[in-house]
Amino acid sequence: MNTAAANKAAELLVTARHEHRLVDELPEDCRPESIEEAYAIQDAMVPLEGAIAGWKIGAPGADAEPICAPLFARYVHDSPAALPAGDFHLLGTEAEVAFTLARALPPEGAPYTREEVLSAVAGAHPAIEIADSRFTEGMSAHKLSQLADTNSNGTFVYGAGVADWQGLDIPQLPVKLSIGGNVVAEHKGGNKAGDPVRLLVWAANHCAARGLMLKAGQVVTTGSYVGINPALPGDTATASFEGLDAASLKFIP
Repeated sequence: MNTAAANKAAELLVTARHEHRLVDELPEDCRPESIEEAYAIQDAMVPLEGAIAGWKIGAPGADAEPICAPLFARYVHDSPAALPAGDFHLLGTEAEVAFTLARALPPEGAPYTREEVLSAVAGAHPAIEIADSRFTEGMSAHKLSQLADTNSNGTFVYGAGVADWQGLDIPQLPVKLSIGGNVVAEHKGGNKAGDPVRLLVWAANHCAARGLMLKAGQVVTTGSYVGINPALPGDTATASFEGLDAASLKFIP
């Protein structure tokens, strides 16, 4: 995929996001055919969307290669948050554990060990990610196109951080997600990626290999513990993790 094609796809997706409308699919001449091409489209979004506040990382299994997407600052919010429901096509609500960085992890320091990455973490946070799509087919759209579309990020909300978190069993944290006053998920663990810290370490090295880096103050979220759960306009979603407090988001009708 050449630069012109990546720019074309990025402009289509970003315009659809800003205008709260859907597209059927990316045109064939700018549809990604590899993970690398999907990332090239993400990179082309940066001049259109502005500052990157962090990264979302996920993996379908404990041994699977992760994938990532930038979290643009305009879609990242502190908890408690209240956002118009009409900003989204889907209100797919996820409960996640995120990490903030106290210092940068620049490319020249890579490859980073788990210990080196952990030493750069400022804190762990409860978080809510809203899964959304700019495609008519939603989560059934072409998988690489979804990845190019910031891996279906709608918005991201995170609560206060806990600095002394390393004594917590992060993969098996008790989690509860409530939507509209009803508990829709409550159990221990559940992140398909297994150990979220593995994804954080992968993110540091993946970004470094692309000439990017995790920066001080950025947030890295590491996948859902509860899958995607639908909400309705007017609902408030609250995600809580034992030892990490809670994050909440109200969908304004």
